[in-house]
Amino acid sequence: MRPVPLLPALILFAPSFAADSKPLLPCTIYQPMTDAYYDLNPITVKPLVDHKKAHKDDRTESWKAKGYDLGVNFTLNFCAPVIETIEDAVDIKEGSLKNISAFYEWKGKTYSIGQTSTELVFRGRELSLNYTNGSPCNSPTTHDRRKLKHDNDDKDEDKDKDDDDDDDDKKSHKNKSAKDDDEVRRKSTLISLACDQNLPSGKAHVSFIGTSPDQCTYFFRAKTMAACGGVKEPPTGLGAGGVFGVILIIFLAVYLLGGIAYQRTVMHQRGWRQLPNYNVWASIFSLVRDVFVILTSSCARLLPRRQGYNQLPGSGGRGGRGGRADDENRLIDQLDEEWDD
Repeated sequence: MRPVPLLPALILFAPSFAADSKPLLPCTIYQPMTDAYYDLNPITVKPLVDHKKAHKDDRTESWKAKGYDLGVNFTLNFCAPVIETIEDAVDIKEGSLKNISAFYEWKGKTYSIGQTSTELVFRGRELSLNYTNGSPCNSPTTHDRRKLKHDNDDKDEDKDKDDDDDDDDKKSHKNKSAKDDDEVRRKSTLISLACDQNLPSGKAHVSFIGTSPDQCTYFFRAKTMAACGGVKEPPTGLGAGGVFGVILIIFLAVYLLGGIAYQRTVMHQRGWRQLPNYNVWASIFSLVRDVFVILTSSCARLLPRRQGYNQLPGSGGRGGRGGRADDENRLIDQLDEEWDD
């Protein structure tokens, strides 16, 4: 078996290496199995600029979902904080209020169910988005679970009351650690995204699915065209016009530099004659110059002439000047005759 040359192999696999190393934009992901590109930025609700007027297609509020069995309504956004102003949330620091991506209100209080995250995750073929670090999970269900745990601990203590003091210390330390971990648990949100090609671009339909028994995790399902994926690459810095401009500049540079080198070294030309196809460009320049002269001359004829002292009625040409001299002589003779009389 002949060995594969190293250089052709590197050239062959270079595109795949580049595809694996290219950076992803926030709120975008490639499907591992199909390499389809997903971008949820079109359904991200962004706040309007102060001086910008809202159009009919602009959203002025975040996405809503109704929690039928819980009696609350949920507000959330995709890969960005909600655009509503939150002045206070249960056990959320003031600096983190502007990063809340999902919340609900109950009995006059605002409960955060997750901070902003732009990291999309594929679990098999299911696309999901997860928010964490919301308000504490201090629901009644959690209290019941603590009580049940306390009863189980009492049973264990009755069963192991003959153990030594060291075992009791270890057991109490373990129970204390479990209690501390239970108190710092915080609410989170899990959004499952599904493709819906019937919805317009930039639109989404969000539904509340349910919550965990301890009301710490809230599940939503969002249908949108942005979750359908595609085969196109992420948008680059150059559009179609930019790519055409770059190709045109490269072509002109090759044409000029190559032509000058040929005319100078092979044809031994100097000065302007070093330019490729000098005679053609010279004739084009002469044609443009002649057209410019003709146009300017035609426009000059249409301009009104200035009336001045050098142009008087009946004073055109030599005949005009001669007639004027005769009139002056005749007037002088008439004055002489009157003076003599």
